[in-house]
Amino acid sequence: MSKSIIFVCLGNICRSPLAHGIAENYVNKNNLDLKITSAGTGSWHIGEPPCENSIKVAKQNGIDISSQRAVQFTKNDINKFDYVIGLDDSNVKNIKKLGQEKVLKLGDFGFSGKDVPDPYFFEGFEGFDKVYEMIEICVKTLLEDITKNKI
Repeated sequence: MSKSIIFVCLGNICRSPLAHGIAENYVNKNNLDLKITSAGTGSWHIGEPPCENSIKVAKQNGIDISSQRAVQFTKNDINKFDYVIGLDDSNVKNIKKLGQEKVLKLGDFGFSGKDVPDPYFFEGFEGFDKVYEMIEICVKTLLEDITKNKI
């Protein structure tokens, strides 16, 4: 039986689309039975593609996220997913406020619980490289833990 994972950040145009793309790529390469998606806690980017720099950094790493479109995580999404993954403390708090009891934080899987910083507000492209690397490590650790039934 397939399990589902949703990655949630603020606007669903930077971090969560990267986590979504990295996870899908890993799932496909390793033939895993996991369904992956992403969302944002905010509504202002609904329907938009990931930001230009997220698309660019993903493409540089062999992943195409350009067809993703931002959606909002709402009360209707409560308990629909096996794993709800927030990308920072604020996202986790906002998801819990909606009523989702079990929320994991991506930074707990390889970065000692650190927040994945929002690169949307960084100057230039360099922040996107660093955020991509952090997300990649955390996503792979998360997926390995799920496949080994550690969580």
